[in-house]
Formats: sequence, structure tokens, C-alpha cells
Amino acid sequence: MTKRELIEEVVHARTDLPRREVEALVNGVFDTLSDALARGERIEIRGFGSFIVKRRNAREGLNPKTGQVVAVHAKRVAFFKAGKELKQRVDSRPVDGVAVDGVAVEATRKAEPARTRTPSRKPASATPEVARASYGMAAAGGEE
Repeated sequence: MTKRELIEEVVHARTDLPRREVEALVNGVFDTLSDALARGERIEIRGFGSFIVKRRNAREGLNPKTGQVVAVHAKRVAFFKAGKELKQRVDSRPVDGVAVDGVAVEATRKAEPARTRTPSRKPASATPEVARASYGMAAAGGEE
């Protein structure tokens, strides 16, 4: 859904509000959210999710064309984490006491068992030596 489509949905749902007011409100909400994230603030919308700013440290990356090592500067990125109710609604599972399509329901499914996560490991191709070798360069920086 685009911002324009969002505005149209609100205009159709709230016929008492003029289109220009709805457009100003939607733009105001997005501007406020963007400004808060630019200041590094956390935004939490209950039942929907939260937006946070994460810091990515400087690192060395590889140019995919040449295989040359390049510096990637530190940066801040916006990150969204969906809330429980949104996750369940997207997955089409009802949430206790929360309306789905306008009808309050009780959850009928039992909670799924917690999944255990295995520690993530970098694939062998993520190391500079292997990446250089895959681009036709020897790991020691010499010839093949």
C-alpha cells in the first residue's frame, strides 16, 4: 500500500473528513515519526509494532565487481519490529480479545512451542580470503 492508497482508504472510511484534511493528517503523522527517528527516539505503537534506530559499526566490505576491500562507514538505520497482535493478524490467527475484521474473538489455537535458535555462523564465503579466491584472486593476494 502506498501513501496515496492509505489516504484514499481513510477518505472512504471517514466520509466526514475532507480529502485535504486526511492528506494533511497522514503527512503530519509520517513527518512526526520521521523526525522522531532522526533524533534517535524509539517509537512504540501498541498492537502494531515499534521503530528503533540501530547503529551499524564501520566495517570492511567487498566490491562485488572487483573483489577489492572497501571501507563501509558507520551509519544509523531505522528498524521496525512487528508487535504480537500484528504478527498474529498477518498470520491470520486470532488474538484473545482483539477484533479481527471487526469481530472480537478468542484464540482457538494452542500456543506453538518455542523454537530454539541455533547460533548464526558466517558462511565460508563471508571471509575475505574465500571471497578473494572466488573472484579469481589468491587468498594471499598473489597469483592463482
